[in-house]
Amino acid sequence: MLRRLLPWLLAVLAFAAQAQQAPTILAAASVKDALDEIAAQYPAKPVISYGASSALARQIENGAPAELFISADLEWMDYLEKKNLLAPGTRRNLLGNRLVLVAPAKQPLKLEPAPGFPIARALGSGRIALAEPNSVPAGRYAKAALEKLGVWDQVAPRVAAAENVRAALALVARGEAPLGVVYQTDANAGRGVMIAGVFPAHTHPPIVYPVAALKGAKAGAAVFLEFLSQPQARAIFGKHGFAVH
Repeated sequence: MLRRLLPWLLAVLAFAAQAQQAPTILAAASVKDALDEIAAQYPAKPVISYGASSALARQIENGAPAELFISADLEWMDYLEKKNLLAPGTRRNLLGNRLVLVAPAKQPLKLEPAPGFPIARALGSGRIALAEPNSVPAGRYAKAALEKLGVWDQVAPRVAAAENVRAALALVARGEAPLGVVYQTDANAGRGVMIAGVFPAHTHPPIVYPVAALKGAKAGAAVFLEFLSQPQARAIFGKHGFAVH
């Protein structure tokens, strides 16, 4: 009996030992609230740095000592994969999100995004806060949606470009911009803003968050990657408004 149980016991002990290894993670700024909550339930405290997916991918390319990457879009994960920087067989789609228009909570507004909607008039003399639209995923999605609805040319000269989506959210929350385009999960988490409208899904590419271990990652990274797919982690992502793949 003991002989039959021994392999199982050794596997359990190995898993426990690996779970005690704290992985180093680079993650899109928009997953911060959910990932911090998940990490607090893990046996070892991961080291997590948040930022724009574009900036994090460049850091990885330049040798940043990270073991896991969570991107806010497929393109930057593709970039690293083409450079052979991902651990083979570890990449998968983790989450989905929605794109919303936000306004300061002290200046409530309803403005549903639709073809030709009066966003320029709603801005008045102010600017629209976006994550940097030429490189940061949230900004690229926002630009695509505004182009699809035929209003990008009206707002392009009035963009307040932020380094990541949380920074764009903060501009609206502080009243420095009367409108912004962010992920729905950020709007849900951000005090001081209200959702003015939701962009139809067909106006922008699907918002997909892939995750992968990086080449040379220790065993603890694979264990944490598996932990992200467990029911408790999925429930936390769902609570924060993400679609869980």
